[in-house]
Amino acid sequence: MSDNRYSRQIALPEIGVAGQAKIAAARVLVLGCGALGSIQAELLARAGVGHIRIVDRDIPEWSNLPRQFLYDENDVRERIPKAVACAYKLRAINTQIEIEEHVKDVTPANIEGFLQGVDVVLDGVDNFETRYLINDACVKANIPWVYAGVQGTRVLAMPVIPTYGACLQCVFPEAPVSGSVPTCEISGVINTVPALAATLQVSQVLRILIDGSASVAQNAKLMMIDPWCSVVQAMSITKNPECPCCHDHKFSFLDSKIFSRQALLCGRKSVQVTPAEPSDWDLGTLAGRLHELGKVTMRKEVLEFEVEGYRLMIFKDGRTVVHGTPDFAKARSLVSKYIGN
Repeated sequence: MSDNRYSRQIALPEIGVAGQAKIAAARVLVLGCGALGSIQAELLARAGVGHIRIVDRDIPEWSNLPRQFLYDENDVRERIPKAVACAYKLRAINTQIEIEEHVKDVTPANIEGFLQGVDVVLDGVDNFETRYLINDACVKANIPWVYAGVQGTRVLAMPVIPTYGACLQCVFPEAPVSGSVPTCEISGVINTVPALAATLQVSQVLRILIDGSASVAQNAKLMMIDPWCSVVQAMSITKNPECPCCHDHKFSFLDSKIFSRQALLCGRKSVQVTPAEPSDWDLGTLAGRLHELGKVTMRKEVLEFEVEGYRLMIFKDGRTVVHGTPDFAKARSLVSKYIGN
């Protein structure tokens, strides 16, 4: 193995030998491995982050390939879960680091477990509800995280540094009403925008690891960049002294009071249905039961079931992604009819 792998980073005064050692000792959690998370994870691996924990609930689709850089056509054809495909490719990129993958949804029941032992968290999810859940969990655990959102040609990004700086709810007090914000399926997105967002996020992560949370919080900004229109804005963010999350420590999303069990997936006509309690299904047994009712295909950690013109992707943890409808009631009905949860 060449000794100069990180020489260009070490040459930077901002990093140096000591900074690279901090990067190598770091543990980073990437929540979501789509357009943002797949690029985040690759940048972290190439930078030499010592341990990367990846969590994603989904499988790659053809429409993902223009902007989700780690995946290829074979991953789509074979229905390889994103977390599995991502981890496999990261291990080929850098054998010096540890990769830990989880084919799971991020929920109030498991997020605190995923946070165990990590230094910083990256937001790679595709909905506001989960971002507010991340905010709750990270504020409670006093772990910094980096938010980003993309829409059309615009990027928003900012670091959230509990104790020292504003949290997500300080800046955006109310989560948007479901359906009120256009998804990438409706408004579209170019592939440079998620790449830019992930670059901004990972840059902040490396700063947090090297300079420390307090230092980053001193000049934390909400960045808005539109590369198509050549617009760059940096807005100061301040703590809300009446914030229910970081001031009052009321964690509504983490406490499951308003966290839904169905989610419309970004970018396609699909709904995810999650059981009320975590499960560990025997997919082989389930495949045998469904075989007489429709077309069944076993994939890696996923059971694919086609019936009534819909495609159900069933995961070991009990989640089912229903492709072919954006209607929650229809998706719930199909899951109840054929699976029973």
